[in-house]
Amino acid sequence: MTIDIQYLIMLQDLRNATGGIFNEFFNAISKLAVDLLVFLPYIVFWSVDKKWGYRFISTLWVGEVVNGLIKLTVCAYRPWIRSEFVDPAGDSKVAATGYSFPSGHTLCGTTMYGTTFVWQKDKRRWLAVICGILILLTGFSRNFLGVHTPQDVLVGFLESVVIIFVVGIVSSKIEGNQKMQDILSLCGIIFVICALTYIQIKPYPMDYIEGVLLVDPQRMMNDSFKACGGLLGVCIGNFIERHYVHYEIPVGSVNLPILSCLGLGIMLAWNQWFAGATVTGALGAHWGNLLSYFIMIMFGCVFWPMVIKKCV
Repeated sequence: MTIDIQYLIMLQDLRNATGGIFNEFFNAISKLAVDLLVFLPYIVFWSVDKKWGYRFISTLWVGEVVNGLIKLTVCAYRPWIRSEFVDPAGDSKVAATGYSFPSGHTLCGTTMYGTTFVWQKDKRRWLAVICGILILLTGFSRNFLGVHTPQDVLVGFLESVVIIFVVGIVSSKIEGNQKMQDILSLCGIIFVICALTYIQIKPYPMDYIEGVLLVDPQRMMNDSFKACGGLLGVCIGNFIERHYVHYEIPVGSVNLPILSCLGLGIMLAWNQWFAGATVTGALGAHWGNLLSYFIMIMFGCVFWPMVIKKCV
C-alpha cells in the first residue's frame, strides 16, 4: 500500500474515531470553493472593482481549463478506485467528478482565495490571513473526505499559484492596450479550440473489472467542457464589453447593491436548475455544459452590465 493511500486511511480512521463530527464542516469548506466562491468575481466586477473582477474571472477559467487538461492527460484514478480500503465520507464520492490529479476543488479555492489575498494583502491584512487559512482548509478537506491524495492537492495548489502569478503579470502588461487585449481574447479562443480537440482525440485508459468499464472517459471530460465554455465566455464577453458595452461601475448608486444581488441570484439559479433543465438536457453533458457555462459567463460579463447601466 502506497504512502498516500496510507495517509488517507489514517484520516479515515480519524473520521470514524470522532464519529464523523467534522465531516460536514470539511464538506461545507469543499462545496464553498466550487458552488459559491466561483460567483464572487461577478460581484467584484459589477460593483467593486472592474479590473480586479476581470482578473478573478480570467484566473478562475484559465485555471479550470489547465486543470482539466492535466487531469485528462494524467488520467489518475480516484483513491477509492486505487484501494478498496478507502471509503470517502458522506456523499463526497458522488460529488467528486473527473479524474483525481490535480484537485479541482483546491484549484477553485486557491485561485479565488489566492487572488483575494493578492488584492487585499496591503489593504485588509485580516482578510488576506483568512484567505490563506481557507486555502489550507480547502486543500486539507479533500484529503480528509478521502477524495484526493496529498499530491493531488499539492499540485492543484501549485498550478493555481502559477496561474495567479501569470494572469497578474499579463493583466498589468496589457492594461489599457485595446489591441493587445483583442489579441489575447483571440488567443484564448484558439486555446479553447485546441483544448477541446485534444481532449476528444487523445487515448484514454479503458480498464475493465468483470466486464464493467472501471472509469468512463466520456464522463471524465464533462468538467473540461464546462471549463472551455467558461473561458470562451470570458474571451468573447471581454471583447464585446470593451468595444460595445463600456461598463463602468456606477459608484454611489443606491440601486447597485440590489442589482448585483439580483444578477447573482439569476446566475445561481441558471447554474443550479435552469441550465440542466434546458441547454444541458437538450445537448448532453459535453456540448450542453459548454453552452450553458458560455451563456452564464456572457450574462455576467455582457448582459448584466448592460442592465445595470440602464437601471442606475
